[in-house]
Formats: sequence, structure tokens, C-alpha cells
Amino acid sequence: MAGIHLEARGRTAGLTFQVLGELKVFGDQGVVPITAGRQQVVLAALLLESGRLQNWDHLIRLMWAEDPPETARTQVQICVSRMRRTLAAADVEAVIETRPAGYVLKIDDARLDLSVFRRGVAEAAVLGSAGRTAEAAALLRETVGLWQGPCLNGIPSEALALVAQHIDEERLVATESFIELELALGYHHQLTAEIARLVGENPLRERFRGQLMLALHRSGRQAEALESYRQGRALLMDELALQPGEDLRRLEQAILVEDESLRLERPSGTELHTVGTEPELSAKDARAAARTVVPRQLPVDTSDFVGHQHLVSETEGVLTNTSPDRATGIVVVTGRSGIGKTTFAARVAHRLAEPHFPDGQLYCQLRGARVDPVDPREVLGRFLRALGLPGPAIPDSLEERGEIYRSMLAARRILVVLDDAVGEEQIFPLLPGGRSCGVLVTSRARLTALPGSHRVALDILDERDALELIGNVVGADRVSREPEAARALTAAVGGLPLALRIVAARLAARPHWPLASMVQRLADERHRLDELTHGEMTVRASLSVTYDGLPDTSRTLLRRLSLTKGSTFPSWIGGALLDVPGDYPYPSDLMEPLVDVQMLDVAGVDATGELRYGFHDIIRLFARDRLAAESDESERRSAIRRVGGAWLALIGEAQQRVFGAHFMTGPAARWNPPAEHVRTILARPAEWLDIERENLSLTVESLAQEDEDGYAWELAVSLAPFYEARGYLDHWARTHRKALTAVRHSGNRLGQAALLASLGSMHLNRRNLPEARTALTAALGLFEDLGHTSGLGLCRRDLGILEQLAGHDTAAMGLLEQAERDFGDGSPWARASVLVQRAVILLRRGDVRLVEAELDEALQIWRDLGYLGGQARVLRRAGQLHLYCGRLDDARRELSEGLTMVRDDGDVIGEGYILHDLGRVHVRRGEFIEAGSYFARALSVREDFLDQAGAASVRVDLADLILRGGDTAKAGGLLTETLEVFGRLGMAEEAERAASLLARVTAHVTDERR
Repeated sequence: MAGIHLEARGRTAGLTFQVLGELKVFGDQGVVPITAGRQQVVLAALLLESGRLQNWDHLIRLMWAEDPPETARTQVQICVSRMRRTLAAADVEAVIETRPAGYVLKIDDARLDLSVFRRGVAEAAVLGSAGRTAEAAALLRETVGLWQGPCLNGIPSEALALVAQHIDEERLVATESFIELELALGYHHQLTAEIARLVGENPLRERFRGQLMLALHRSGRQAEALESYRQGRALLMDELALQPGEDLRRLEQAILVEDESLRLERPSGTELHTVGTEPELSAKDARAAARTVVPRQLPVDTSDFVGHQHLVSETEGVLTNTSPDRATGIVVVTGRSGIGKTTFAARVAHRLAEPHFPDGQLYCQLRGARVDPVDPREVLGRFLRALGLPGPAIPDSLEERGEIYRSMLAARRILVVLDDAVGEEQIFPLLPGGRSCGVLVTSRARLTALPGSHRVALDILDERDALELIGNVVGADRVSREPEAARALTAAVGGLPLALRIVAARLAARPHWPLASMVQRLADERHRLDELTHGEMTVRASLSVTYDGLPDTSRTLLRRLSLTKGSTFPSWIGGALLDVPGDYPYPSDLMEPLVDVQMLDVAGVDATGELRYGFHDIIRLFARDRLAAESDESERRSAIRRVGGAWLALIGEAQQRVFGAHFMTGPAARWNPPAEHVRTILARPAEWLDIERENLSLTVESLAQEDEDGYAWELAVSLAPFYEARGYLDHWARTHRKALTAVRHSGNRLGQAALLASLGSMHLNRRNLPEARTALTAALGLFEDLGHTSGLGLCRRDLGILEQLAGHDTAAMGLLEQAERDFGDGSPWARASVLVQRAVILLRRGDVRLVEAELDEALQIWRDLGYLGGQARVLRRAGQLHLYCGRLDDARRELSEGLTMVRDDGDVIGEGYILHDLGRVHVRRGEFIEAGSYFARALSVREDFLDQAGAASVRVDLADLILRGGDTAKAGGLLTETLEVFGRLGMAEEAERAASLLARVTAHVTDERR
């Protein structure tokens, strides 16, 4: 049974679906990937209303707020189909039922965190009503702990995000409720900091403010309670021009007169324990400490700080840990340039300063990203002076300064903030020795060798926080007037806080500018960095500080990585860009210096075990900017060609492993990644190609745009067999058309011929016979001019398939025989493909003996080559032969074996064909229920890959099956639909069969009317 056990949260054991936070599904093996945006929207909608019907119109509105495409309903069906397969593969217990009006999700409520949360709130209400206050409070706090962030955080649907905001309100109400109960239990001392945080996060929420005032009052902090009221009143007047509500005003008056009703009737007995005092200082140190001042060196805390609230709480928890066995609390805040590390540290430090570190706060900017970081000896001198030690008393050596520094801090509660550290060696001398101090470090490096430290990694702001930041600077009313433009601004800078502040500051300085005007300025990537500057704030300068501190090799690699187009890329690509010898053992070592300073992100480890990396968009633009400024055309072109050559080398190896053969190649030079590395990533070549599909397609397009047409056409054509097997026909079309434009522009006739031939094969897969004929005929003419015999063989083979599909068997056989002569003995793979196609025609003629001979020879060739897909293709045709001869058990056996092979090989298109044939076998056996099941699965595969012809062919057999059951109306509807498809695609033979069956339907209806 699928599910996940979350330790230390008894009520959440067994949860499968999470909506209280990011949308997640948990299976036995961990998180089940639901990464496609539309699938997330559909699943979220079904989960929020589990057990209730979600109609088509509602789901379409959630996916497309305005102007849904004509295929919207089909796309929803595809999303649900894929989601069903994903959930089933992960053994997740969930049933998505199809209804005429839409879908219903059936799950156990105990598997959905939202249902568990609501049940917990209801149970707590019952306990509270029964006077069991402590149990109710504990249950409510535990239940609120289910939340992992804002409901459906990051869901790509504005409508769902609005629903999620209402659910977030339930969390706040529940939080208010358990605080109310805990205050009644006398936990005011323990609650003060927590309620203060909640007030900071929800400043206009009067119930939290009232609870804070009550907690402060009961803790003997009447002045602070009244100050909190004053701040809340001022905020309400400024923001809403309103006075506080009656309850809050009454509470203020009660605190002013120290109303007895505010006191608890009994002592709580549950006060917080405090840390024991430290050992006494020596007399000398005590005298020195007596002469110290209280340093207040923190930088300003910006009022427009947003986001990272959970990390603020996490950091505060480490720094304020009061357990007796704690050491000095050390938190290292890491993140890339412009991510807001200093702002984050300032916010935390100011929040903790008075209540937890009243003896002072030390701060130093260590300039770690610059070429001249501050020496720790100098920092210690500054800190000792700030602590009151006279200049002449400060010793010269680092060691002596460190001894005095640690002695002066030993018994004091001081927070040390070390901003922009270069490395551990800069930090070690600055660490205090006493347990009562805290240390907050920021760095672009991760500082993993700093013992006992807790790391907090800052990331980009999500859209909600980014919009709040812009609104804080330019005014919320401007954001509300142009919501789409505001969202476009956050997307243009990728949520990078520094860039957002610059954009907002420029807009604030020009209140007459529409937000859309800044969107337009940022739209041109070539000038985006120029726009991200305001006063002394500039993204380019911030990133340049890190860039200038890198070694030469890392700077070169960063520049050249900007030539890549994919969202992530593999580690070996660094070696190709730098032209590192192929025997370089660890390509990732080239990338890691850039990761260390967070100019490059680690995207994860893919299914082949390959480390993957990626850029933030702004850093990619910066790298591209540096490439244009510091690299010449020759360097750039050489790097592009090496990357293209590396992909060609890997694809060639993948072809050999999957197909047992290489296909058409040209003169483009190869660049070979390390052999051991190649063996690892190509252990499962089909899976590797799925992972790299985006990169490969984008590389073809990039090579074409850069006029590297020789590399572009070879890479595109070499990918075609994989696109065919996996059903990626859109990728096939897009890459080939881009490459075809390039080879036509350069006059590369071999490239044109190869691409046209491959496009013809693609049109054949789509059963678009007119388009296929045009492309193949053009390719044939070019190959004839070039005297390219294997190219001629490929064209004639595919033209033979075309004629066979059109019902012209004699012409088809002639072309296939010509193709066999063209291939000769030099291409056994191609010869096997011709043999299989000839067998199809011979079977229609009824020549069983020759069919068996052709298939036996083809099977032997593909077994020798180790090509599973080819063997499965032969087994499919053998199954059709057995079906023709009435050998139904043999047909089922051959087809079942073929089905196993195509699944092992990842050939989704082949799977659809064989499922269809197995359905036909079951029809002949009179097993109509089983036949319908196979047809339905075949149709699902065809529809998922938008295979119109294949889907239409399955519908003909489904119509035949339905007609046997007597539903003439439904059968007639299916057949009418398929006739239109066959006619448009020029599939005369299939159209004839559908028309014949439709005539039977018509005759049956006529008979019934008589």
C-alpha cells in the first residue's frame, strides 16, 4: 500500500497526498513525480474536492483562465490518463472515475493532509467544549503542524491559488485557537516570541495582536503590550484608515487599568527553563568586562523584507537554543549573489537582538567575494575596540587578540554577524568560546568544514513573495492595477531579490511609468542586465564581484556554459566546452568551483547517475554578457562544435547499443567524452535519451541558428530513430525543420536529402501520405544527384511502405526490391526492415511460406545485431501471420513476447501497435471483454501521442466490437469520425474498411426500422 510515514507526527502517518504546502504525492519509494503543470492543476482540483464531481468546464477554466484551446478537453483527458498511469506505477491507492460530465477522485480521507487537518480541528473543538483544554490545545498545535507551507504553493493556476488562499485562512484560525487555549493554560511566557512572529507575519490580524498584548501583560511587560497596541493602531490607520476593533480597544483599556479579569485564576507551573549561568570570569577579565560598552553594530533592517519566513524561524531556533548541552549556536546562510543574504541576516539579528542577545551585536563585512577579503586579525581588532578595549591594549598577534576576544565574550550574550565570508579559515578565529553567544555567517560558499554549524540555503523568492516585495516598494495599488505586468516582472528576473529591488526602485522613482513599460524593457535579453541598475544597486556589479574572484578556467567555463540552451545540462559538457582531454576522470570537478560560489546550481542526479547542473536566468545572461565581451568568434564557434560533436559521439554509441547499427552520417567532427563516463550514462540508452531530449532538441536548433548546418542536420537525423520509438513526433518535426532551413541556406545538398528523407519517414508515422510522398520524392531526387546509394535505399523503402499503406501492393513490392538492391550487403539492419515490409505484402497475397521465410531471416538479422525493437517488430508480424492462419494460441504467444520486448525497449509506439493486434486475437477467440480491454489500452497510447491515424484504426475495431453488442448509434459515430481522418491522411485501404463497416451499420439500422 502506498504512503509515507512522517516521524514525530503520529497523526500524519500514512499520508499519501499533500496539498498543505507544495502539491506532493508519496508512494512506497518516496515522492511520486507529478511535474507537468497541467497534471498538477487537475490533481489539485480533484484532491480539494475528493469524492465530488469535477466537471469538464471547471477543470478547463482552472487550466486556461481565458481562451482555452479547441483541444482543451482532449488535453485534460491526456493529463488524467498519464496521471492514472503514474499513480498506478507508484502503487498509490487512488481511483479517478470518468463520468459523462467530468471526473471524480476516490481516496481514503486519511491519506489527504487537508482532510486530516479538518478532522483534527473538528475533534479539538469537541475536546474544548468538554473542558479538556490541554488535550484540545495539543491536538490543534499538532494538526497545524501538518502544514508545510502555503496551500498548493507554486500551483500554476490563478483560480486554484485563490481557493488555496481561503484554505490558508483555516490554518490561521486554527493557530489563533490553539494559542487562545494555551494562554488559558498559563503558557504566556513561552508563547510571547511565537505570537510576536505571527503578528509580524500578519500585522493586520487583530486576534493575534490581542493575544500578544495579553501574553506580554501577563509576563509583566505592560509597556510593551501597550506599545504593540499603538503600533497596530497606527498600521490600521495608515493602511486602511480604520480604528482597531472593539475587542482590541477594550483589551487596551483593561491593560491600562490593570483589570483583574486579565489575570489567570491559577499559576501555570509551566514556565520556561533558563540556561544556567556560565562559570565566573577571572578578576582581571571581570574588570575588563565592567569597562566594556554594549556594541550595536547591526546594519539596517529593511522594512520591505519578505519571504523565507520558515528559514527565519529555523535560524532563530538554532541561535536561541537553550538546551544545557548546547555549544555556541552557529548558522551559515548561503546563496548566490543578489539572493538577499545580508538582508536576511539583518532581519534575524534585529529580531533576536534585545530579547536574546542584550549584551550587544557585533557585525563585520568580510568582503569574501572580493580579491582582498578582510584579514581575521583586522576584524578582531575592530571587535575588541567595539567591546571597549582601548587601542593601546590590543595586542598585535592574531592568537593573542583571539584569546582576549573569547574571554570578553565568555559570559556575555552577544550575537556575532560575519557577512560575506570567503571560507572557513577566515571564520575560525572569530568564533566566540562561550555557549551564550550566537554566530550568524553569510557566504556565497557553503562552508561545510565549519564544525557544529547549521546551514540555511536561501533560494529565489516565489511569485507571491516577489509580488509583495514589489508592492512594498512601489505601492500595492500599482501592483493591483497591473497584476499581469507585475507577474511578468517577477518572471523576467527569476525571483532574484536584488533584481526585484532594483526594478521596484526604478518604478518607485518614476511613478508615472506603467509596470508594463518595465516589462517591455526587460523583455530583450540582450539589454536586461543594463536595465537592472539603479543608483548604487546593480546586478552586473554584484555578480562581477564573484566572477572576478574565480580562477581563469572557471571564468572561461562560465562564459562558455552560456552557449547551452537547456534548463539543465550534464557534467561532461564542461569538458567539451574547455576541450579537456577525453581521459579526464571526473568532469564534475570542472563544474564544482562554480557551484561553490553559487554561480551554477546543482539540479540533481538523473536516472543514469549523472550529476546535472543549471543556471539562474540572470546568471546565464551575465555569463553571456561576459562571453560577448571577453571571447572572440573563433573561440565561441570551436566550443559550439565540440559540444555538437560530443552529442553526435554519444548518439552514435546509443544507436549502436539500441539498434546494433549506425545510420546516415556526415563529415562533422566528433568529440569523445571520457569512455568510462560514456559507459555509465549509456547503460540504459533509451532512458538517457529521454533525460536529454530537451537538450538535444535545443542543441539542434542552436547549431542551426549558428550556421553550423553540418552538425545540425547530422544530430537531427541521428535522433529520428529514437523519436520514432518513443513517439516524440513533435520534436522530430521541429528539429528537422530548423535544420532544413540551415542546410538550404548553406546549399548543403546531402543535409537536405537526409532531412527530407527523415521527414518523409515522420509523415509515414503520422500516416500523412501526401506529405510523406512530397518529402520522400524530393529526397530521392537529391540522393540520385549525389549518387548516394544507401540514401536511395532508405527513400525507396519508405516509398514502398507508403504505396503499401495506400493499397498499391505491386508498386510497393517493386520499390522494396529496388531498396534491397541499393542496400546490398553493407547494411543488414536496413535489409531486415525491407524483409519485414515485404512480408506484410506477401501476407495480404496469402503466400504464407514466403512470409515465414522473410520474417525468419529478418528475425535472425536483428537477433545478431541485438536490436530488441526489430525483434518485436518481427514477432508482431508473425502474430499477424498466425492470426491469418487461424493459429490463435500461437498468435497470442508471439504478440505477448513482442509486447514484453517493446516495453523493455521503451518503444511506446510499438506497444500501441501490439496491444491493438492482441485485441484482434481476442475478438477471433470470441473473448470480447478482453478484446475491448486491449483496444482501450491501445487507444490510450495512440491518443497520448496524438497519433490520429493509429487512434482511428483502433476505433474501427472498437466500432466492430460495439456493433456486435448491438449499439449501432455509437458504432456509427465512431466510424464516421474515422472516415474523416483516413480521408484527410490519404489512407485508402483503412478508409475502405471503415466504409464497409459503416455500410453494415446503415443496413442494420434500416432493417430495424422495417
